[in-house]
Amino acid sequence: MTGSEESVLLHTAGRAAHITLNRPRAINALDHAMVRRVDEALTAWEHDSAVETVVLTGAGERGLCAGGDIRAVHDDARDGDGSAAAAFWRDEYRLNARVARWSKPYVAVMDGIVMGGGVGISAHGSVRVVTERSRIAMPETGIGFVPDVGGTYLLSRAPGELGTRLALTGAAIGAGDALLCGLADHCVPSGALPRFTADLAELPVREALDRHARPAPEGELAGQREWTDSCFAADTVEEIVQRLLDHGDPAAKETAQTLLAKSPTALKVTLAAVRRAGRLDSLERVLEQEYRVSCAALTTPDLVEGIRAQVIDKDRNPRWSPPTLAEVTTTDVARFFEPLGKHGPELELGR
Repeated sequence: MTGSEESVLLHTAGRAAHITLNRPRAINALDHAMVRRVDEALTAWEHDSAVETVVLTGAGERGLCAGGDIRAVHDDARDGDGSAAAAFWRDEYRLNARVARWSKPYVAVMDGIVMGGGVGISAHGSVRVVTERSRIAMPETGIGFVPDVGGTYLLSRAPGELGTRLALTGAAIGAGDALLCGLADHCVPSGALPRFTADLAELPVREALDRHARPAPEGELAGQREWTDSCFAADTVEEIVQRLLDHGDPAAKETAQTLLAKSPTALKVTLAAVRRAGRLDSLERVLEQEYRVSCAALTTPDLVEGIRAQVIDKDRNPRWSPPTLAEVTTTDVARFFEPLGKHGPELELGR
């Protein structure tokens, strides 16, 4: 089977079916057509007895996937009515849920940069492989957005408050920390990936992993659990920042400064979203919540401004509105979680 669209390449080799995201100049950022193409491929392979394993990789040397096509989201939020972005998220989140429930081994090769939507299409898979080159992040608060694609589900279930920290700061982590946080399962050296993926044509996944998996490079987060857990357990973003500033560890103070550069609204909504996600009983319920939050973000100034500053103009100087944490009210935050009502149908992923 071959791909009819250049942005997603499909082929089978022995017992494995391969999905290659193929926009290397954009670090394989996902657009709506790519989401649909991957979903169609999974439909075709789900009941194909010749396909025992699905393997997801990214073209080029830079990474699996840098996220969704946020330029398109920016343009729709600024110039359109938001319907195109909402339709994209609707299909993307459905795909995220499908990956998590896929009945066959779904091997996601999370080499290089894996951010935002890239996490959604990979970290819900049953076999998540990182390398020494992996840089994994949910960086949404830096563009006035909130972690989505099931990211709040994954991060709410990380040990202690590590997930809260990653959701708020948007920091990128390597292989060791991805394993610690439950975002990955195995580490295969990047140089061994061609042999690993080739072996999947003939071997069960477990045997291929036994041949090629190695211990991950040591991460940083385990040694920072004390201040992470104590500071990020606070009930408000303001209190988290204050605890970080008061802590003696220089890394804690640096983290406070990182937070203060993010969208104040996005930070407060993200904290609420992660805490709420931790109380929801399934990925589907969390994705439904994230869909409400994402659609609400389309109507706020920070999403357009954040993407402008970080991606389009690249002046790295977003003008957030409101500009401070103190000016973001509980009512402002609550609005993100309200039913969509006249703004469109809810995302319903089965009950």
